[in-house]
Amino acid sequence: MKKIVLCLVAIVVAYAFSNVHEDIFSKKALSKKLITPENNEISFKKILKKHTGKITVIEVWASWCGDCVNAMPKVKTMQANNPNVDYVFISMDKSFDKWQAGIEKHELKGDHYWANDGMKGEFGKSINLDWIPRYIILDKKGKIIIYRAIETDFDKINKQLKELK
Repeated sequence: MKKIVLCLVAIVVAYAFSNVHEDIFSKKALSKKLITPENNEISFKKILKKHTGKITVIEVWASWCGDCVNAMPKVKTMQANNPNVDYVFISMDKSFDKWQAGIEKHELKGDHYWANDGMKGEFGKSINLDWIPRYIILDKKGKIIIYRAIETDFDKINKQLKELK
Protein backbone atom coordinates (compact mmCIF):
# COMPACT_ATOMS: atom_id res chain seq x y z
CA MET A 1 0.00 0.00 0.00
CA LYS A 2 2.86 2.40 0.83
CA LYS A 3 4.34 1.86 -2.62
CA ILE A 4 1.04 2.72 -4.29
CA VAL A 5 0.66 5.91 -2.26
CA LEU A 6 4.28 6.93 -2.95
CA CYS A 7 3.78 6.23 -6.64
CA LEU A 8 0.62 8.38 -6.74
CA VAL A 9 2.39 11.20 -4.90
CA ALA A 10 5.28 11.03 -7.38
CA ILE A 11 2.85 11.21 -10.32
CA VAL A 12 1.04 14.22 -8.87
CA VAL A 13 4.31 16.04 -8.16
CA ALA A 14 5.66 15.27 -11.65
CA TYR A 15 2.43 16.53 -13.22
CA ALA A 16 2.48 19.72 -11.15
CA PHE A 17 6.05 20.52 -12.16
CA SER A 18 5.38 19.73 -15.82
CA ASN A 19 2.84 22.57 -15.86
CA VAL A 20 5.02 25.21 -14.24
CA HIS A 21 4.27 28.57 -15.81
CA GLU A 22 7.33 30.39 -17.02
CA ASP A 23 7.12 34.16 -16.89
CA ILE A 24 10.51 35.03 -18.37
CA PHE A 25 12.62 33.49 -21.10
CA SER A 26 15.82 31.72 -20.11
CA LYS A 27 19.18 33.34 -20.81
CA LYS A 28 19.77 30.49 -23.23
CA ALA A 29 16.63 31.33 -25.21
CA LEU A 30 17.41 35.06 -25.22
CA SER A 31 20.89 34.44 -26.63
CA LYS A 32 19.70 32.30 -29.55
CA LYS A 33 20.14 33.76 -33.01
CA LEU A 34 17.32 33.84 -35.53
CA ILE A 35 17.37 34.91 -39.17
CA THR A 36 15.64 38.05 -40.46
CA PRO A 37 13.88 38.29 -43.84
CA GLU A 38 16.99 40.16 -45.05
CA ASN A 39 19.03 37.03 -44.14
CA ASN A 40 20.81 38.63 -41.16
CA GLU A 41 21.19 37.17 -37.68
CA ILE A 42 19.47 38.73 -34.67
CA SER A 43 19.26 37.53 -31.09
CA PHE A 44 15.90 36.62 -29.63
CA LYS A 45 16.63 39.19 -26.90
CA LYS A 46 16.87 42.00 -29.50
CA ILE A 47 13.65 40.83 -31.13
CA LEU A 48 11.82 41.02 -27.81
CA LYS A 49 13.35 44.40 -27.01
CA LYS A 50 11.79 45.82 -30.20
CA HIS A 51 8.36 45.02 -28.76
CA THR A 52 8.81 46.37 -25.23
CA GLY A 53 5.82 48.49 -24.29
CA LYS A 54 3.46 46.51 -26.53
CA ILE A 55 1.37 43.42 -25.90
CA THR A 56 2.99 40.82 -28.13
CA VAL A 57 1.82 37.51 -29.58
CA ILE A 58 4.59 35.18 -30.72
CA GLU A 59 3.59 32.40 -33.06
CA VAL A 60 6.03 29.59 -33.73
CA TRP A 61 4.97 27.92 -36.96
CA ALA A 62 6.08 26.37 -40.26
CA SER A 63 4.66 26.43 -43.77
CA TRP A 64 4.69 22.61 -43.89
CA CYS A 65 2.62 22.32 -40.70
CA GLY A 66 -1.02 21.44 -41.39
CA ASP A 67 -2.21 22.61 -37.97
CA CYS A 68 -0.39 25.93 -38.49
CA VAL A 69 -2.04 26.48 -41.87
CA ASN A 70 -5.46 25.50 -40.51
CA ALA A 71 -5.06 28.03 -37.68
CA MET A 72 -4.23 30.95 -40.03
CA PRO A 73 -7.87 32.19 -40.33
CA LYS A 74 -8.07 32.34 -36.51
CA VAL A 75 -4.76 34.22 -36.40
CA LYS A 76 -6.08 36.75 -38.91
CA THR A 77 -9.29 37.18 -36.91
CA MET A 78 -7.22 37.65 -33.76
CA GLN A 79 -5.14 40.30 -35.52
CA ALA A 80 -8.24 42.10 -36.81
CA ASN A 81 -9.75 42.12 -33.30
CA ASN A 82 -6.47 43.23 -31.68
CA PRO A 83 -4.86 45.77 -34.01
CA ASN A 84 -2.78 47.35 -31.22
CA VAL A 85 -0.99 44.08 -30.47
CA ASP A 86 2.41 43.27 -32.01
CA TYR A 87 2.75 39.94 -33.83
CA VAL A 88 6.01 38.04 -34.14
CA PHE A 89 6.17 34.93 -36.32
CA ILE A 90 9.06 32.51 -35.83
CA SER A 91 9.28 29.86 -38.52
CA MET A 92 10.60 26.35 -38.13
CA ASP A 93 10.72 25.86 -41.89
CA LYS A 94 13.48 23.71 -43.34
CA SER A 95 14.74 26.35 -45.79
CA PHE A 96 14.86 30.11 -46.19
CA ASP A 97 12.94 29.91 -49.49
CA LYS A 98 10.11 27.78 -48.03
CA TRP A 99 9.84 30.22 -45.12
CA GLN A 100 9.62 33.25 -47.44
CA ALA A 101 7.07 31.51 -49.67
CA GLY A 102 4.95 30.66 -46.60
CA ILE A 103 4.88 34.28 -45.44
CA GLU A 104 3.78 35.42 -48.89
CA LYS A 105 1.25 32.63 -49.44
CA HIS A 106 -0.48 33.13 -46.08
CA GLU A 107 -0.13 36.94 -46.16
CA LEU A 108 1.15 37.04 -42.59
CA LYS A 109 1.29 40.52 -41.10
CA GLY A 110 3.89 41.11 -38.41
CA ASP A 111 7.60 40.65 -37.78
CA HIS A 112 9.13 37.50 -39.20
CA TYR A 113 12.12 35.41 -38.14
CA TRP A 114 13.43 31.97 -38.99
CA ALA A 115 14.95 29.41 -36.64
CA ASN A 116 17.15 27.74 -39.24
CA ASP A 117 17.84 24.67 -37.11
CA GLY A 118 14.19 23.59 -36.90
CA MET A 119 11.92 22.49 -34.08
CA LYS A 120 14.46 20.25 -32.40
CA GLY A 121 17.27 22.77 -32.76
CA GLU A 122 18.77 25.05 -30.15
CA PHE A 123 16.05 27.71 -30.21
CA GLY A 124 13.26 25.12 -30.10
CA LYS A 125 14.89 23.38 -27.14
CA SER A 126 15.42 26.68 -25.35
CA ILE A 127 11.67 27.44 -25.36
CA ASN A 128 10.62 23.81 -24.72
CA LEU A 129 9.03 23.56 -28.14
CA ASP A 130 7.03 20.36 -28.45
CA TRP A 131 4.27 21.35 -30.87
CA ILE A 132 3.48 23.91 -33.52
CA PRO A 133 1.72 26.17 -33.90
CA ARG A 134 2.75 27.47 -30.51
CA TYR A 135 1.59 30.81 -29.17
CA ILE A 136 3.30 32.83 -26.46
CA ILE A 137 1.69 36.01 -25.10
CA LEU A 138 3.77 38.81 -23.56
CA ASP A 139 2.46 41.80 -21.65
CA LYS A 140 3.71 45.35 -22.24
CA LYS A 141 6.63 44.79 -19.86
CA GLY A 142 7.74 41.67 -21.73
CA LYS A 143 6.51 39.29 -19.02
CA ILE A 144 5.22 35.98 -20.34
CA ILE A 145 1.49 35.75 -19.64
CA ILE A 146 0.86 32.57 -21.65
CA TYR A 147 3.89 30.36 -22.27
CA ARG A 148 2.29 27.50 -24.16
CA ALA A 149 -0.89 27.73 -26.17
CA ILE A 150 -1.66 25.72 -29.30
CA GLU A 151 -4.18 25.98 -32.14
CA THR A 152 -7.03 24.71 -29.95
CA ASP A 153 -6.46 27.49 -27.36
CA PHE A 154 -7.74 30.55 -29.25
CA ASP A 155 -10.55 31.18 -26.74
CA LYS A 156 -7.93 31.34 -23.99
CA ILE A 157 -5.62 33.53 -26.10
CA ASN A 158 -8.38 35.97 -27.09
CA LYS A 159 -9.65 36.20 -23.51
CA GLN A 160 -6.13 37.00 -22.29
CA LEU A 161 -5.59 39.64 -24.97
CA LYS A 162 -8.85 41.32 -23.98
CA GLU A 163 -7.77 41.35 -20.30
CA LEU A 164 -4.39 42.87 -21.16
CA LYS A 165 -5.82 45.87 -23.09
